[in-house]
This record gives sequence, C-alpha cells and structure tokens, in this order.
Amino acid sequence: MMYGTFRPFLAADFQVKFATQTWEKRGAARLRHEVFCHEQGLFAGDDRDAVDDTAIPLVAVSLLGLLADDVVGTVRIHEAEPGLWWGSRLAVAPDYRKVGALGAALIRLAVSSAHARGCTRFLAHVQAQNALLFRRLHWNVVEEKELHGRPHFLMQADLAFYPPILDAETGFRSASRTAPLRKAA
Repeated sequence: MMYGTFRPFLAADFQVKFATQTWEKRGAARLRHEVFCHEQGLFAGDDRDAVDDTAIPLVAVSLLGLLADDVVGTVRIHEAEPGLWWGSRLAVAPDYRKVGALGAALIRLAVSSAHARGCTRFLAHVQAQNALLFRRLHWNVVEEKELHGRPHFLMQADLAFYPPILDAETGFRSASRTAPLRKAA
C-alpha cells in the first residue's frame, strides 16, 4: 500500500473583522511582514510606518468549526483627513490566495466600515498585478505611479457599491467559493 503526502488542511470558513484581540494584531503584523518583506522584498526589515500609529487593522481569521484558528488575511485603513480614508498593506497568506475571495472580503469590510465612519472618498495604492481585482470590485484608476520600485495604480472605490457596515468589530463570515481539495501532492 502506498501512502502519499497530503497538503496541509486549509479552512473553508473565515471571520472578516477589525483586529480587536492582541493575537489578531500580532497575526496581521506577522502576515504583512511575511508578504511584504520576505515574499515580495518591498521593505528591508520591517513594513511598519507612521500610518500604523493611527490605522485600524482588519483581519480574515480562519475558522475551525466555531473556533478562531489563524490570521490568513489582513489590510489596514486610516483617515488621512476628514472624509478621506486610505486602505493599504492588503495581504493574504499564500495558501489561501486561491481558496476563496478573502482579498475581496477584506476590501469590502475596509471600504464599508470607513463609509460607516464618514468616508466620502476611499483611496489605495494598488500593485499593478492586483488592479483587475479592484476594477471588478468597482474601483477606478486615478493615476499610475511607481512606488517601492514597482508599478502601482492610485485607485478610488465607488462608495455606491459599499453600503456602510457599522459592526466591523464583529464583521462577517465569509466562506470559500470552493472547498479546498485534499489530494496527494
């Protein structure tokens, strides 16, 4: 009898919410560091900046049944001036990028929670390879630019497609579009 190697278990259910627990904030920081420093090499050492002092971190937490397991996605939002909000540092763990629409769920909560807090304009600098996702989610290109040595788009969300979400501390559950397959590697 032959035994194969199996891929690790990937959750199919998630809670997308403001990071309110210390472990969630640490998980968001860890994931950002992994994605932006190690994987993409955009920052040497640390991706934290002055925005982190006032930003609200959001997380996608994988669920095992009803129990929270791990931070598998994150983004931060902040109000730069009255009514003007920004989203930045959107990251999804590599194993979860094809499981479902975690990036889209994080974007939805980011814009809708800012909308509930008086946002009249929501902007983000989006890496060129992610611009199509944002366009599908009703974002428009304002201008093209280079940041951190890579092409980016300054994009603006169409707030008409993002109704206010008042309870972002609880957020919402999001299931993967397709359950992850468990087959031998």
